[in-house]
Amino acid sequence: MSASDVIFDPLIPWPMLWAAAGFMALALAFAGWRGLRGWPLRALTAVAILLALANPSLQHEDRAPLSDIVLMVTDRTASQHLSDRDAQTTQAVAALSAKIAALPNVDLRKVTVDDAPGDGGSLVMGALADALAGEPRARIAGAILITDGQVHDMARAPDLPAPLNVVLTGHATDWDRRLIVKNAPAFAIMGEPVSLRLRIEDQGKVPASAGDQAQLAISIDGGAPHTYTVPVGRDLDLPVTLPHGGLNVLQFQTPTASGELTDRNNAAVVQIDGVRDRLRVLLVSGEPYAGERVWRNLLKSDASVDLVHFTILRPPDKEDGAPVNELALIAFPTHELFVEKVKQFDLIIFDRYRRRGILPTEYLDNVRDYVLHGGAVLVEAGPEFGSADSLYRSPLSQVMPVEPTSRVIEQGFLPQITDLGQRHPVTEGLDAFAPKGKDGQPGWGRWFRQIEMTAAPGSQTVMSGVDGKPLLVLAHEGEGRVAVLASDQAWLWSRGFEGGGPQLELLRRLAHWMMKEPTLEEEALTASAVGQDVTITRRSLTEAKREVQVTGPDGKVTTLPMTETSPGTWTVTWHAPVMGLYRLAQDDLKAVVGIGPASPKEFEETIATGDKLAPAVDAHRGGVLRIEDGIPDVRLVRAGAAAAGRGWIGITPRNAYVTTDVRVQPLLPAWALLLLAAVLALSAWLVEGRRRG
Repeated sequence: MSASDVIFDPLIPWPMLWAAAGFMALALAFAGWRGLRGWPLRALTAVAILLALANPSLQHEDRAPLSDIVLMVTDRTASQHLSDRDAQTTQAVAALSAKIAALPNVDLRKVTVDDAPGDGGSLVMGALADALAGEPRARIAGAILITDGQVHDMARAPDLPAPLNVVLTGHATDWDRRLIVKNAPAFAIMGEPVSLRLRIEDQGKVPASAGDQAQLAISIDGGAPHTYTVPVGRDLDLPVTLPHGGLNVLQFQTPTASGELTDRNNAAVVQIDGVRDRLRVLLVSGEPYAGERVWRNLLKSDASVDLVHFTILRPPDKEDGAPVNELALIAFPTHELFVEKVKQFDLIIFDRYRRRGILPTEYLDNVRDYVLHGGAVLVEAGPEFGSADSLYRSPLSQVMPVEPTSRVIEQGFLPQITDLGQRHPVTEGLDAFAPKGKDGQPGWGRWFRQIEMTAAPGSQTVMSGVDGKPLLVLAHEGEGRVAVLASDQAWLWSRGFEGGGPQLELLRRLAHWMMKEPTLEEEALTASAVGQDVTITRRSLTEAKREVQVTGPDGKVTTLPMTETSPGTWTVTWHAPVMGLYRLAQDDLKAVVGIGPASPKEFEETIATGDKLAPAVDAHRGGVLRIEDGIPDVRLVRAGAAAAGRGWIGITPRNAYVTTDVRVQPLLPAWALLLLAAVLALSAWLVEGRRRG
């Protein structure tokens, strides 16, 4: 393949050359006006001179033709595996590849699009743009997309220099029913209804047998579902009340209808964190002392806590002679607190309280029943706990996890975390909060008083004091919880005595454990997911080896061994094969975790359609053809012409080439042009000289 062109390389600048041409034209016009017989020869002389100055040359190129390039982008995302689309796609790729290979001077570039990371959907246009960027635009003869048309990155559609055609999978008779979670909060207040907005929607060519109503099953944390009949195609505002704090996993599901495309979008999983609106705490201080404000300051610092605090400054047996009407003291509303409203509190704290007749036995009976029915009582014991006025000498002894010996130990000691405490969520890891002493080694400050007591069977001693005696004892009583701290000197840590200690962290954990904070449960099975990577955590007070059974959305059971990562905590990280609801089981504990969004993009819309791609296809004179109508032929069309028709798609030859050799030679030597100009000028002079003679 070769080509020749005439090129100019003027001996003077082009402006001067054009000026000379203009001057010569004026001179010739004047000669013609005067009637000089030699003006045509003079004109030829001027042309010869101008050609000599323009320096014309003949350029000869040897060219090697380049093949045209067709880009084929194949969508292999999740929605392309529905029905027989996978087989359709494979058939189309093979047939079109063969037809393009049969065309002269055409190369095919294939790109496969898989599921985007996370929930990115089908990024077909991004793949096309990347493929286009890697090829010379001058050689692009066309692009073919083999897809179901459900593309999620139309904003990245490139500006093609050639036709764009879509070969569509699926069938015109496809229909699908899907469940959509349109609005779901991430947090909700326990005990108060929260509204979720759902919708059951039909898409595609819906048969009459599908009906205009559907069944909706709702379950929480994998429990027994509740089924309701709801209309199709209408938004549903569903009030839900969370049963517990922490993560609540709600699953919504509608049965698979006959003939629908897939049931992967018939279920949705919503995860909502249950939080308490306000924590109601009753703090009763028996008498003023140096650490009285420790609990008050801790609880008042938490904006989510409603604190009722009473300090008994003047017990009934105090005889100081002051008239009652002159005392600026608030009467202790015992009947209101311990009869009418006792069940409204999340936690009751007795801080160095002793029995002085202020709380009758009937009131303490109510506190005992409050514990047995799910309440929480914390006792911070002082010297009075071992006396005859002790709370232990009341109906509360039936739920107390300790028995005092009446001995008060007055000596310095370091609080220690027991072996059980190393595994218990209240005290686990408290060593990390230990400040460094003068010797550079971490350690806590001493306390100087401990009430001797023995722990009841079944209780949990998580901290010890003098000679290993119980210092902090926890217990589950009925449906509630009780804790006893056998010292009233935790305040020394808050004052920084001998370096202090983790007083704030300890008391915070203790209070929240008693109020059944899910993250502080001793025996718990939990899971969290990042993408499709699931981290399963088992917390336990025992040391047995652990493994967890995971049941997937398809019913397949996987057993995973767990590794102890810290005292009392076992974990395992596992990659879930598909999105959906997974059920976890170990011993008598069960949990659920939802993988993926409430409605994955790949299954939001599953009906094959060219509507989303139509603007890009029309802009490049292409078309959308269904595979079920037959694999289209591939034709060559001229640039700018329609590139699709009934049963065919077109590509535009670009006739691209690369130049392999260039040769340049003058049309005539400069001396020849000058000689010609001289001959023509002499001839003009001779013709005009004869006329004058």
